[in-house]
Amino acid sequence: MPVSLDIDGEVVDVEASQDDLLLWVLRNALRKNGPKYGCGAAQCGACTVLANGIPIRSCVFPLSALADKKIETLDGLRAPDGGVHALQAAFILEQAAQCGYCSAGVIMTAAALLRANPAPSDQRVRQALDGNLCRCGSHNRVVRAVLRAADMMAGR
Repeated sequence: MPVSLDIDGEVVDVEASQDDLLLWVLRNALRKNGPKYGCGAAQCGACTVLANGIPIRSCVFPLSALADKKIETLDGLRAPDGGVHALQAAFILEQAAQCGYCSAGVIMTAAALLRANPAPSDQRVRQALDGNLCRCGSHNRVVRAVLRAADMMAGR
């Protein structure tokens, strides 16, 4: 049965059940490579996307829970001018992504944080990212990247 979803600013129809999990629809039906399968239990954050600007774990959200929500993935994250988003640029500059598996979820969580709080403290960034796990141990570089992105977005 076709289901309409607003993904990255585009309304798309996909053949899916209302019980299908968002992650699998994003990756398999829509070929969105940003969200990753990590734990399947909403614990690691690799599958994080934004639903109406709020970070959610797409591995546990059925389509039925997302009616009338705008979904944003890393694939759709852009700067206001359509170019590379400051978070993506800052992650490169700070070498924050080691293996990169968690990066999409971390960046989406950070995007929500910076929209709500354009000038977060180090401690606030760490709190916001607390549920996003990184096995490589690049947490300090990630925090620096988020703070650098905040400065870049503020024109500093």
